[in-house]
Parts: sequence; structure tokens; C-alpha cells
Amino acid sequence: MLKQYYVSTSEQLDELCDMIQGSAAIALDTEFMREKSYYANLCLLQIANENLIACVDPIALDTLEPLLDIVYDENVLKVMHSARQDLEILNDIRGVLPKPLFDTQIAATLLGYGDQVSYGTLVRDVLNVDLDKSHTRTNWSQRPLDSGQLRYAEDDVRYLLEISQRQMRKLHDMGRQGWLDEDFAELTNEENYNKPPSGAWQRIRGIRVLKGKHLAVLRALAAWREERARKLNKPRKWILRDDVLLDLSRRMPETTSKLRAMRGIEAQTVKKIGDEIVELIKNAMKLPEDEWPSLGFRFSPSAEQEALVDAMMAVVRYSGLRNGISPAALATRRDLEQLLGGESDHPILHGWRGMLVGRELIDFLESGIKLSVQNGVLNIEK
Repeated sequence: MLKQYYVSTSEQLDELCDMIQGSAAIALDTEFMREKSYYANLCLLQIANENLIACVDPIALDTLEPLLDIVYDENVLKVMHSARQDLEILNDIRGVLPKPLFDTQIAATLLGYGDQVSYGTLVRDVLNVDLDKSHTRTNWSQRPLDSGQLRYAEDDVRYLLEISQRQMRKLHDMGRQGWLDEDFAELTNEENYNKPPSGAWQRIRGIRVLKGKHLAVLRALAAWREERARKLNKPRKWILRDDVLLDLSRRMPETTSKLRAMRGIEAQTVKKIGDEIVELIKNAMKLPEDEWPSLGFRFSPSAEQEALVDAMMAVVRYSGLRNGISPAALATRRDLEQLLGGESDHPILHGWRGMLVGRELIDFLESGIKLSVQNGVLNIEK
């Protein structure tokens, strides 16, 4: 039975650090709120080793630095599940990411699960334990937290170390140890988290309807919104919604009166920042053509090529079946379209995906392998 601690004073934090110092591995998770802010508000940090579980209260504490020193110790393996959002919070706090890391969700892809298996599913399948889901919608910023909420938070790390150890043993037995090194390196690459505002336009859905100077306007507006959201620590959509940015980029209003006539922009917004928006649009429209952004090449498969993608999907499914891996974890249809379109450095060609199916897909496209049916079963011949 793991000892349980709630840490809300600096003295308790120092005691916790003494107890977990020197651990070979620790399990980590966070509870946070970000509905009303740009940056996630860390409300609780759960940590466990083989002897204890602790819920650390960053709202009550002046600093987490003594604990973070252990989290960032490169001699300590950090075990997490679906770690990206938790890592984003840690990156916001320190500007760097903790390493080394083992993500049980990513590891599950090599053990027959899909690419986004839930923690609850893993706990049930591996340990035959059903987790309580009654506190999923908890407001973690409210205090005090009751015993049920704390138990729910503790459960998020209670089983992580045991699951990871079992996963590691299975991966070793299957000869797949080390296969995930590239995935974990990508997950802990700071460049994926420290994205400049100048590239914010590329993450807006629906940009394919724009081109030329309209894209230049969108780039300017999106970068401005990103910077403003960060400065005010407000959600992007509270500044301007994505659909409004797209509409502004299509129509390119050059006066506040035209801006006021558009749907989706409140009069108060126009009064407060209308002049700034109009100025951004005007300046972007003045850019010479060689400074306009480009969406780059986009492959649109013909009907014949769509049929070829179907055949490529058969190769993926066959590889998944043969290797005990969900086809969805190997490649999506979009991945295959990009590969067919000539993308030569696609992630599917690297790491374990490249080894299991990427090279076969290239061989298939270059007629190096053939699909056939034998006794009603798909077969791949080289």
C-alpha cells in the first residue's frame, strides 16, 4: 500500500523531496485549468514512486523549484501517460522539458493498442482495475479538494510505474526495446512547444480557402492575436475567433466602419482594437507578392490514385495484423496520400513505422512487392 501525502507547505515539500530523492523512476501527472487563459493554470501536480503518492498543491506553495529539480534530474526516468499537455505546462514553467521520459500511451501503440489509448483502458486491461470517473469535470482551482477528488488525482499516477514496467518487459520480450527512442525524443523536443507567433496562421483550420495577399493578411492577424493572447493571458478565441480571422482575411476591411459591419465582431471589440486590426490589414495588403506566404504543394489524388491509396491501406492493415499493431498507429489515409504525393521525408518512413511498413509502401509504389490472394487471405510477395 503506497503512502499518501498532500503537500501544501514548503516544509512538506522539502520532506517529499527528501523521500523521493534518488528514485530511479517517478510517475507524473498534472491537473490544470485553461478555459479562461492562454497559459494553462497548474492546479495540482501528482507524483509517485514505488513507496508513495503525493498530490502537490502549487496554488498553496510559493515555489515548486525543489521538486522540479528532481523532475528535471536526467538520472530519473519520468513516466507519464499522454504527456504532451503536461510537458507543455512544464515547458512554460522552466522553458525546457524534463528528460528522459517514458509515455505509456505511446508505448501501447507497439503492444496492440491504437495510437491514443486512454489511461483508464490500460489500467483495466493490464491490471484489471476500473478507475472512478466521477471527478472528470472537477474545477481543480477550487479549494479545499475533498477526499474523492484527491483519490481521483492520485489514481492518475498510482498505476503508472507498474504499467510501464510491464510494458518495458513485453517490449523487451518482443525485441522492440529502443524502438520508441525516436518517438520520445520528438515528444521532448522544445521546438515543438516554443512556436513563434509568426507561424500561428498555419494552425488555423480552413486556410485552404485563402491564397495570395489574403494569406498575408491572415498571417499578420494570427501573429498579432497570438502575441496579444500571450500578453493578456487570455484564450485566443477571446481576442478573435478563427472563423472571424478567416473572414477578415477574405474581405480585408480597410476602415473601422466596414469592420463594424462584419458578423462575429462586437461593437466593443471594434471600439477597443478596431484601429489596430485595420492597420494590420492595410500593412499586410501592401506587402509585395514575393513576401506573401504560401501553403506549399498540396497533393489532390485523382480517382485512380484514390484506388492506389486503398491498396496502400491494405499494405498497412496487413503489416498491422502481422506485427500485432493497430493499423491506425502505423499510418492514416492522409499519411498515405502525402507519401503518394511525393513527400520524401514523411514520419512514416522513419523509426519503427518505417521499419514495419514505410519501406514496404515504397517498395509497393515502385513495384518491388505485389499483393495477391491465397486461399482467401491477402498475401504480400516481394
